[in-house]
Amino acid sequence: VQLQASGGGLVQTGDSLRLACAASGRITDAYVMSWFRQAPGKEREFVAGIIWNDVTDYEDSVKGRFTISRDSRKDTMYLEMNSLKPEDTAIYYCAAGRTWPVRNERNVDYWGQGTLVTVSS
Repeated sequence: VQLQASGGGLVQTGDSLRLACAASGRITDAYVMSWFRQAPGKEREFVAGIIWNDVTDYEDSVKGRFTISRDSRKDTMYLEMNSLKPEDTAIYYCAAGRTWPVRNERNVDYWGQGTLVTVSS
């Protein structure tokens, strides 16, 4: 399993950004897909997850602002991030696993390399 995250960058408060996670081998249908993030000086934390029937789960601080989705034809997962805040600044990792819910990173089997999102105030 290979996961490749992209789409990070430097934006201002209130801006939007879309992250993508390209997977290999029909991963998005077979696995629980998720996004985690790690802010400077903090532990990695769960952001959002999605399973095969498009049921989703979000960390409370991103509910209503972030949307996770997947395109099985492209074997790609997305994270649409709106109304970004400085506290969203972090390295964002895409992940795949077999356990739902996936809030604990111990339930992750595979990690992408991460993409940096920086939100300036």
